[in-house]
Amino acid sequence: MTTAIGIDVGSGVIKAALFKVDGDKTEWLSRRDIRIRQRNPFELVTETIDYVIKKAGLTRDDIDYIATTGEGENVQEATGHFYSMTTHARGAIYLNPEARAVLDIGALNGRAINIDELGKVLNYRMTSQCASGSGQFLENIARYLGIAQDEIGELSQQSEDPEKVSGICAVLAETDVINMVSRQISPSDILRGIHESMAGRLVKLLKAIGAKKGVVMMTGGLALDSGLVKAMKDGFVKQKMETQIAWHEDSLYAGAIGAALWGAFRHEKLQALNELAEAS
Repeated sequence: MTTAIGIDVGSGVIKAALFKVDGDKTEWLSRRDIRIRQRNPFELVTETIDYVIKKAGLTRDDIDYIATTGEGENVQEATGHFYSMTTHARGAIYLNPEARAVLDIGALNGRAINIDELGKVLNYRMTSQCASGSGQFLENIARYLGIAQDEIGELSQQSEDPEKVSGICAVLAETDVINMVSRQISPSDILRGIHESMAGRLVKLLKAIGAKKGVVMMTGGLALDSGLVKAMKDGFVKQKMETQIAWHEDSLYAGAIGAALWGAFRHEKLQALNELAEAS
């Protein structure tokens, strides 16, 4: 049996998941997500590790492996580091075993990943950091409009006449929004236009990796944006794709989940090798 923590250090949020793994059996013991907000991310990682351990009723000595992903390669407490594509793929399969592609929308970019039934990465494509298809961009727009993030999805779906937004880069798109506000375009129509622009880019990424049918699992914070999910569904219809979009209430933790599970797997393999070496 292995006890492992996965730490996903993002540009804006740190996510952690603590798992107990015994062969094919997994138990999610505790979790945490915390916004960085200009604080020292490494101090927050240490605080988060202590939190999930305490929440699970364990001590540091009970932890076999601490796996990082995302921007966490320099975390001193880490036993090992995994690429975020690998961890999001594994986390997506954990949350939805039918997933055969992953759409990970982070603070700075979006990424489409083709996977097999075991969560192995087959190929991928991603947007550039200047693209208007990221969580940070949408957060900036919501702040400018004076809208809380948890209101974005519902407002977007109330739109009756979506306003077109530049999909080339975030700077141009934000300029578009400023002009729309001055023209008294409703927040609902602005947000729906933004969602359609984002969805258009993300659907193209999925087509580029060959994900034209099957289940696409959304991961990251924007997986819970109902307006974006609706725009993605509409985008599939327009492109005549047989793809099904899926999300989970724990989609935010996909990278941390995958890191913990891959960490547990690596620990078990290393243990087996050590036992073999000692026996010989």
